[in-house]
Amino acid sequence: MGESLRTYKVVTYGCQMNVHDSERLSGLLEDAGYVKADQGGDPDLVVFNTCAVRENADNKLYGNLGQLAPAKAARKGMQIAVGGCLAQKDRATIVQKAPWVDVVFGTHNIGHLPALLERARIEQQAQVEILESLETFPSTLPTRRESAYAAWVAISVGCNNTCTFCIVPALRGKEEDRRPGDVLAEVEALVGEGVIEVTLLGQNVNAYGSDLGDREAFSKLLRACGQVEGLERVRFTSPHPRDFTDDVIAAMAETPNVMHQLHMPLQSGSDTVLRAMKRSYRQERFLGIIEKVRAAMPDAAISTDIIVGFPGETEEDFEQTLHVVRQARFTNAFTFQYSKRPGTPAAEMADQIPKAVVQARYERLIALQEEISWEENKKQVGRTLEILVAEGEGKKDNRTDRLSGRAPDNRLVHFERPADPVRPGDVVTVEITYAAPHHLLAEGPTLAVRRTRAGDAWERRTAAPAAKPAGVMLGLPTVGVPVLSAPATEGACCSTD
Repeated sequence: MGESLRTYKVVTYGCQMNVHDSERLSGLLEDAGYVKADQGGDPDLVVFNTCAVRENADNKLYGNLGQLAPAKAARKGMQIAVGGCLAQKDRATIVQKAPWVDVVFGTHNIGHLPALLERARIEQQAQVEILESLETFPSTLPTRRESAYAAWVAISVGCNNTCTFCIVPALRGKEEDRRPGDVLAEVEALVGEGVIEVTLLGQNVNAYGSDLGDREAFSKLLRACGQVEGLERVRFTSPHPRDFTDDVIAAMAETPNVMHQLHMPLQSGSDTVLRAMKRSYRQERFLGIIEKVRAAMPDAAISTDIIVGFPGETEEDFEQTLHVVRQARFTNAFTFQYSKRPGTPAAEMADQIPKAVVQARYERLIALQEEISWEENKKQVGRTLEILVAEGEGKKDNRTDRLSGRAPDNRLVHFERPADPVRPGDVVTVEITYAAPHHLLAEGPTLAVRRTRAGDAWERRTAAPAAKPAGVMLGLPTVGVPVLSAPATEGACCSTD
């Protein structure tokens, strides 16, 4: 590796699973002696963790690689690595199109990156290694997390669904579940380090247990998280309506630290389109789940994913989507215009919808959802809420002298900076005074400030001198740090399918 410490930068595209994989890549590199490059610095190593869910994903990657080519040519010893879903898919072409890339690795062998880099350096030629199945469950690898107060915890990898618009199952493989004891051990270790919020993560998170032979494994896991002392907030993403069962609703309602927040991907309100998508539920089933969730948790905030313009979608089909949106009254929706994903069945379907038609429908959907989001947020005005103070959530905080954080139901709240010092990870109590479609404001004085172990952990981390970390650090990537190719929930084609 040489006497001087080599610096690295990881560039992330895609979903929550990719963000979490990037934490592991950072942990592996730091375990191998690398240090994170300073903001704006010139790293010795750039790793692209790629996404394949967008039609132009390869254009974005090759554009970025092209921009790096002169720097690599001018800088002896600099290396470039490409991993993730696009690497798994385009394994044969990346080095052909960008011969200055040193390492190409897939979704199943991220643990091999340091060795592949060393081999490329010694042999002075590109190393391409793509495995077809998972070798080691990624959560066993070192992890370098960026926040002290909240963390992703992967409970499964892979997906057994065959949605016609999604290529991710082909790239990440069949579902494999972690043992509940292993998941809880990671959660307890995180809490021991100061984490107070955990998000359970899977490509189809509520199918957890299918690999273990226990159909109620997910609800049992939620209840077990409720027994972890010091864990204040539990979330999960993203479930599939097919696997969303009554025992999960009961566990959410009855476990105090499981938040009343649900991201439930709809994709389309039309039974005809859902059938073409190979989504194994229909409109009635979806609305029935929403009704049961609201009966058990009237305050639940429910969000969704919707695709507009799927091949063959008629005006009547689209009207059915609008009908579900009106009935479900989502807090917010991640809405996408359908775009071909090479390698998916939908990309070859007849009746691709003209761009102008898709755009017009998309704008109608956005207008309706914005109206509903605003109406639902206005219901929060006058409420007193506990806000977990976040880092990097409020883009205007410095200019407005406000701070930002998340309510229990995950709504974004901006609030006046209290007189008492407040750190990311601390909890404040505020009264909501104003609602916008995508955020809430608390413009009055803070009612209470609770200093937490998570705030202490953040303070320790930020006060520590810059040095090589010990390999495994705990927390969640700061929101806004990864370069997402789409809002997180679509990338979760990984987690919405």
